[in-house]
Amino acid sequence: MNGTERRAKILELLRAASAPLSGSSLAKSLGVSRQVIVQDMALMRARTDLEILSTYQGYLLLQPQEPCRRVFKVRHSAERTQEELQEIVDLGGRVEDVFVYHRVYGVVRGQLSIASRKDIRDFMSRLAESRSAPLMLITDDFHYHTVAAEDEQTLDQIQARLGELGFLAPLREHEPVDFWKK
Repeated sequence: MNGTERRAKILELLRAASAPLSGSSLAKSLGVSRQVIVQDMALMRARTDLEILSTYQGYLLLQPQEPCRRVFKVRHSAERTQEELQEIVDLGGRVEDVFVYHRVYGVVRGQLSIASRKDIRDFMSRLAESRSAPLMLITDDFHYHTVAAEDEQTLDQIQARLGELGFLAPLREHEPVDFWKK
């Protein structure tokens, strides 16, 4: 087994592991010295975007978790856009996009990637400086946001807060259930 194959096997073992793997155990299972494993780990960290932690118990691969996502249908005036976005990010959400469902044009979407108050200020400045109007104006202020968060509880809190503020809007019969899928 050459170095590339060995590092692929190390990665496979790390992904399957539920606890840290010691350098000695990896070396034994791969038939190499512990020093070879140390060098492989250094190469893997340098050449990839993998996050491999060295702990006193061994090596651990940090696996990026997919955020939870939920689509919210909302309605408010353009003047309340900043308030809506601030409530979402202050509760730990990231507003990935804004889109409308137009009966003639279908789904019209704009990417946002708003995760902080600074992002909101930048977005609001760009909107104010442009000659463009918010998408929601073509659908009588109705629009949707895909919101990401670390867990479902955060999304539940965001949904509750948007409801308290009167932003949430019910789905209508003509709206297909899965039209928001990207």
